[in-house]
Amino acid sequence: MSIQVENVTKLYGQQKALDDISFTIKGGEIVGFLGPNGAGKSTMMKIITCYLPQTEGVVKVCGHDVVEDSIAVRRSVGYLPEHNPLYLDMYVKEYLQFVGGIYKVPHLQSRVAEMVAMVGLGDEQHKKIAALSKGYRQRIGLAQAIIHDPDVLILDEPTSGLDPNQLVEIRSLIQQIGREKTVMLSTHIMQEVEAICNRVIIVNKGKIATDQASEKIKSSESNSIVLKVEFSDPVDISSLNNVAGVESVKHVDGKMYLISSSSQNDVRKSVFKFAVDTGNSVLSSQKEEMSLEDVFKSLTGNT
Repeated sequence: MSIQVENVTKLYGQQKALDDISFTIKGGEIVGFLGPNGAGKSTMMKIITCYLPQTEGVVKVCGHDVVEDSIAVRRSVGYLPEHNPLYLDMYVKEYLQFVGGIYKVPHLQSRVAEMVAMVGLGDEQHKKIAALSKGYRQRIGLAQAIIHDPDVLILDEPTSGLDPNQLVEIRSLIQQIGREKTVMLSTHIMQEVEAICNRVIIVNKGKIATDQASEKIKSSESNSIVLKVEFSDPVDISSLNNVAGVESVKHVDGKMYLISSSSQNDVRKSVFKFAVDTGNSVLSSQKEEMSLEDVFKSLTGNT
């Protein structure tokens, strides 16, 4: 396993930021680490990257303990923190050469050139970092995180400040990196998680609320099914509410309605029968997918 977290607790005085958290992440996985503000995401990432010690539990990266063998962990990890710390008075290439020198990167000049091309800094490489936009500074942060070719990449809000075109490019880059490395990223942009991640861990109040594959999480966390149904004529909502298995009905517009039922009940036959019995017809019917944002709100109590 690239990352092993076993029964980790972190206390800040009397406040419990992490409460007995355990998970593992294998090589080649891109894992979205989500949660509301104050849930413990950044704390967990700082523990994995040796910025903070845990109060209890064990964390290992590529087999190295973050407390007992922190130097080996730091060699194995690339880290882009939420607040990207950069030396603003340095030029882009100068800064990357500085970071690469710390890691003793071989063939440093060619590696810096490779990083500049990879993250799209070609036109900016001879400028001072202070002169660059936030989006370009994020690219520099990503370049410094991978310049030493780490096995594990920890990204805290990696696409913050990027424009739509830059978002597509950086997402593609993260996916490319994730084919060979372990990537753990935190973000508040749910579409980003759906586009990039093959697994989602949601934390809330210091505990893991769910840990599932991306394609399964929406269906498994949903306790209801919503059908979007268009009838040929308007229907009486109170009568439709009385159909067996129907929990609620919402009029969308025109002759379109959202019909909610328990995930254990398939009410399509009953709704079609209701239409026939009332001299109506169903013109279209489709299941509304629960979004990752809906799952997030449900699990973290933000409705």
